[in-house]
Amino acid sequence: MRLSRPARRASLVVHVAASASWLGLTLGLLALGITATTTGSAVTVEASVRAMKLFADWLLLPVAFLTLLSGLLLALGTPWGLARHRWVCTKFWLTLATTTATVFALRPGANSAVAAVAAVAAGGPLPDPGEVLFGPIVSLSAYVFMTVISVLKPWGLTRRGRASRARARKAVDAERARQAA
Repeated sequence: MRLSRPARRASLVVHVAASASWLGLTLGLLALGITATTTGSAVTVEASVRAMKLFADWLLLPVAFLTLLSGLLLALGTPWGLARHRWVCTKFWLTLATTTATVFALRPGANSAVAAVAAVAAGGPLPDPGEVLFGPIVSLSAYVFMTVISVLKPWGLTRRGRASRARARKAVDAERARQAA
């Protein structure tokens, strides 16, 4: 299946916008997490952690799934393919892993940090920095890495991609030989 040029362009715009949104949301979560762990004000901690929960609950999952689905559509609907180039495979699996981590680690971490806010309001200790910083740091690292490989497109073809290219060359050579005869 190949996407038409307008469909491919629209999918690419959606994918880039969703990916940039995911990266921006993660930067925002990191800023809020740093604020929550370094401030001395219980009100600021509470506001930061509640904002993190709001981002995690309402924005992260839709953006993550939109990034995953638009990337899958582009991989399957363009000559890049899902299994032809190593950078595309790497991006797909990392996107799948970070989406899964968002569901099972980042969101629960934000939820447990909100529970810890009640203790802060009562004069207790600040939330564990690991709860509010680890997820955004790991996510941000993965998204920056995926952005870099999207731009540089390193590592060449996979075995499947090399075999596909060889079949295409044989078909072109056979057609040229037939036309020459």
